Amino acid sequence: MGSVIERIKRANFWTFHGGIHPPEQKFLTTDKPIRAVSIPEQLILPLQQHIGIAADLRVKVGDKVLKGQALTQSMHPMAVPIHAPTSGTITAIKNAVIAHPSGLSELCLFIKPDGEDTWQERHICTDVSKLSHNEIIDKISSAGISGMGGAGFPTQVKISTRDKIQFLIINAAECEPYISADDLLIREHSPSILDGINILDRLLSPEHILIGIENNKPEAIKVLQQATANNEKIQVCVVPTKYPTGGEKQLIQILTGQEVPSGVFPSSMGIVMQNIATCFAIADAVINDIPLIKRVVTVSGQALQKPQNVWSLLGTPVGFLLEQCGYPNKDKKHIIMGGPMMGYSLPTDQVPVVKTTNCILAPSEQEISSPYSTGTKEVECIRCGQCSDVCPSQLLPQELQWSAKAKDHQQLDKLNLFDCIECGACAYVCPSQIPLVHYYRVAKSEIRQQKQLDLKAEHAKVRFEARKERLARDKIAREEKHKAAAEARKARMNSGTSEAKTEKSAVAAALARVKAKKAQQTQGSENFTAQTEAPSVENEQKSQVSAAIARAKAKKLAAQQNTATYKSEPQSALGDVPPAIDDKKAKIANAVAKAKARKLAEKNKNSADDSDLTLDNNIVNEADAQANQADMLVPADDKKAKIAKAVAKAKARKLAEKNTNSADNSDLILDNNIVVEADAQANQTDMPVPADDKKAKIAKAVAKAKARKLAEKNNNSADDSDLTLDNNIVIDTDAQANQADMLVPTDDKKAKIAAAIAKAKARKLAQQQSKSTANTSEEITNKPVKSELT
Repeated sequence: MGSVIERIKRANFWTFHGGIHPPEQKFLTTDKPIRAVSIPEQLILPLQQHIGIAADLRVKVGDKVLKGQALTQSMHPMAVPIHAPTSGTITAIKNAVIAHPSGLSELCLFIKPDGEDTWQERHICTDVSKLSHNEIIDKISSAGISGMGGAGFPTQVKISTRDKIQFLIINAAECEPYISADDLLIREHSPSILDGINILDRLLSPEHILIGIENNKPEAIKVLQQATANNEKIQVCVVPTKYPTGGEKQLIQILTGQEVPSGVFPSSMGIVMQNIATCFAIADAVINDIPLIKRVVTVSGQALQKPQNVWSLLGTPVGFLLEQCGYPNKDKKHIIMGGPMMGYSLPTDQVPVVKTTNCILAPSEQEISSPYSTGTKEVECIRCGQCSDVCPSQLLPQELQWSAKAKDHQQLDKLNLFDCIECGACAYVCPSQIPLVHYYRVAKSEIRQQKQLDLKAEHAKVRFEARKERLARDKIAREEKHKAAAEARKARMNSGTSEAKTEKSAVAAALARVKAKKAQQTQGSENFTAQTEAPSVENEQKSQVSAAIARAKAKKLAAQQNTATYKSEPQSALGDVPPAIDDKKAKIANAVAKAKARKLAEKNKNSADDSDLTLDNNIVNEADAQANQADMLVPADDKKAKIAKAVAKAKARKLAEKNTNSADNSDLILDNNIVVEADAQANQTDMPVPADDKKAKIAKAVAKAKARKLAEKNNNSADDSDLTLDNNIVIDTDAQANQADMLVPTDDKKAKIAAAIAKAKARKLAQQQSKSTANTSEEITNKPVKSELT
């Protein structure tokens, strides 16, 4: 420690690797005092003007604010609030272009000043010694102070360190060309700067305070030496001029001889560094209760008529400051924020001044074509190695550029990209005019973004694992709870008490509800199936209607064929039938036919013998039966009713005519009775059209039974009349089978096969009866007709 102070007193300082000596060009502004400019018509305040996170808004559009009023606030240590630079109204809160090399837009507050410049209530502290450490830190934090000479690191974080501090270094080097803001601030406000240094001395309690300043600022050096003459703890260190002496690591190495390793904060080495402008802001905040709302900005460049250092309110558009300094270029082609080495071009002159803005450059065309600008065309690297020679961080700029172009982030980490302070010395000496710093900034931004994504993914993974474990614990807890509840319920149910019966009833009720719900779901699915099958049912109904129409046509044709087959029935009988209008008329016609049949039977009673009388009675009974059958078989429509009445009348006339001619023709009458019976049975089969296959099968079975019964009764007859009768029976059976076939649906193949078998059996039986010998036709005649009909 002693050797460090001794070397400083002898002005025997250390040096750092590399460095350059560009033209200083400070003379443009060092000979003029700091000037206060008027309030602009609009102020634009970005919510984030420092390294860290943005604070939360406390105002909204339309609010009127006072000078010094906090517009944002946050308890996060890396969040720095912003304040109203003057009184006015919040006109908008929206995205706007900010002071950043990327030219991106971020959320900003727009304030329209009212011109009154009214302060909020302030509390001035006359004796800082009465304030505690925490109160001082709170005042600094509430004032929104961050580093004003570099990247804008929050000041309250730096001064809150608990490490033992050996050196408090005040950076007054201001090594970059054109910039003279700190030089003029030292000349004009050294007492306030010294107050700020004393406040930091009280907070950090360092062993030594070193003020580093380059030897190209003689007036500022003289002022500092006079201000600190009575304080032996403070050493004014005048170091040689070389760029970038003002870098944090470089100035530490020059004054203490210690090199800060990569990724290590100087505070861990017992060293804290603050900027001259930051010390002034600390004194204003703690003593005068003035937050950071303005700063000194160097507005320089040969394109300006009046280059000068000005007091600029934060949020002032750059174009307004250029107008105050006489910027005649209406096109505003070249506007740089910062110095010529570390600054960046602005896309518009509406970019606002922020806490880290120390210089605005408006170079002429001759200046912009200088070697350290990016105005010339870039060519390929020639691997000369000059960039490595001048790099103050001892990096390999050419390899960094190659890896940055290839987006090889892993290799960039190995090359310690983040140790680059973006001083621009490499780009200044590059003969290929490669904008090396530009590539480094882009690569840093990409790596930061990727790290944020990785961090979010890691946090999401941790949350997912925690949730997974929580769900597993909850599942186990639920299972144990349910198990305990089930055991308790089982114990209660087996206890035999009234509560157990109630418990069982509750269980039964629950089971019943589950079954009812299941049945309801089943019914719902059946209803859904029925709805989906509705079109097929409709198609089936249409098919049934078509089939019924086809059967009706077939029956009509079969009836005509039967009339032609049985010649014993006159063809004209049907033509005499008057058309019926409704069912009532059909019944009246049937009654008339019955009366006529009885009258004929009474007339023949006297002229016939006992057998004839018996036969007539049978005829009458048959006619009555046929009429009754016609009444019972009256269909729903008029057409079928007409057919039934006509058939009944024709049979009655036929029987009457045959009985009046002769009583000897009993054989023929019997044959006709048989035919009439077959016709009636066929008509009965025709009239009631069955609705399904079951009725059709019944009709076929009846026809087969009657055929067998007639065959058994006629086994003993073998003459011609028998043969005729058998043929009539076969015809009758065939007709019935045909009618039964017509009643069978078209798609019932089995029913058709059964009808064919019945026909074949009937024919075979008739052939066997024709070959056999039987009794004479008189024996058949003497048999009771009614029993045969039965």
